[in-house]
Amino acid sequence: MREFLEGSQAVARAVKLCKPGVISAYPITPQTHIVEGLAQIVADGELDSQFVNVESEHSAASVVLGASATGVRVFTATSSQGLLLMSEVIFNIAGMRLPVILTCANRAVSAPISIWNDQQDVMAIRDSGWILMFAENHQEIMDLHLQAYRIAEDHRIMLPVMINMDGYILTHGMEPVDVPQQEQVDKFLPPYKPLYKLDVNDPITLGCLADPEYYMETRVAIQKTHEEALNIIPEIAREFKKIFNRGTDGLIECYKLEDAKQVIVCAGSVVGTVKDTVDELRAQGKKVGAVKIITYRPLPAQALIDVLESVEQVAVLDKSISLGAYGPFFMDLKTIFQGRKKAPKISGFVAGLGGRDINKKSIIQIFDKLSKKQVDCEFIDVKDELLKVKIEP
Repeated sequence: MREFLEGSQAVARAVKLCKPGVISAYPITPQTHIVEGLAQIVADGELDSQFVNVESEHSAASVVLGASATGVRVFTATSSQGLLLMSEVIFNIAGMRLPVILTCANRAVSAPISIWNDQQDVMAIRDSGWILMFAENHQEIMDLHLQAYRIAEDHRIMLPVMINMDGYILTHGMEPVDVPQQEQVDKFLPPYKPLYKLDVNDPITLGCLADPEYYMETRVAIQKTHEEALNIIPEIAREFKKIFNRGTDGLIECYKLEDAKQVIVCAGSVVGTVKDTVDELRAQGKKVGAVKIITYRPLPAQALIDVLESVEQVAVLDKSISLGAYGPFFMDLKTIFQGRKKAPKISGFVAGLGGRDINKKSIIQIFDKLSKKQVDCEFIDVKDELLKVKIEP
């Protein structure tokens, strides 16, 4: 059934279809509409779930950790400072191999205070062990949440999954969405059968102390699972496509790449703007294209190599910055091509921090710069006059 939904409503509807037994979250802009919608759904009796009100994001993460450890399907959501407040528990959830699903409505991190979108929040915890996925539009928001539960709960994986959606642009924007029937979702996503859980009749220990004789092996195990997930995620995506008649391969998506000489690699809602710009430049006879990163962790290195090794010039567009270094997407892409005989010229660009608009003019500017000297970290649309203002102590 096709409905006109706010992005946050699309998340709430998707989560409802997945039937979590426990939901807990703390309100924070621009995530609040997601859990407001779910709270209403639970209050109206449309979902048999326990909605737990808490005093902070740290507590919300702790609640879903505990519930997941007892074998219950769970959900939470947050943004920006809220995700950072959760960070201690975020690492614990992955280390305990719990299939928690979290929606991050991406928002800039303070200070200065900003409630607008960039992707700095998720990049701050990208090494926690979570599977990280990015949505381009409302339909992908709906579809990725359904797939996230299948991925996380697969007994070959048993790791948490975070779905990232750009704050305001997607959370508060309105688009038509194909909302599947409950019967379809039930066919794709069966009831959760935990591989392990806390049970007084069959005791186990979760999150115990690991001395140097054991700790390293836990990290190696998570790393190996991420590597295996690069095959499992496309497998689940193919099954999704078979049931719902839409979807991607789950890792990346190529746009007009067949004969492209210049390509922009990016993730999130900016992909739509890049695609529109590619269409306009193609109409002018320019051979340009785009690659969308859907799954960022595990990093789909081989998939990116396969589609980009024959391209002449690649621009990596980051909506975050590892201060003191470069954009995270850029650093990863440079790494996977390091030492390869066949590789494109890769340049890194940072744009959209704190909600700064990334429009077609910005994208054209990036394509124009690709034919010039290679850059590692060039900021797009910076107001030079503001940089000249002296910051007084």
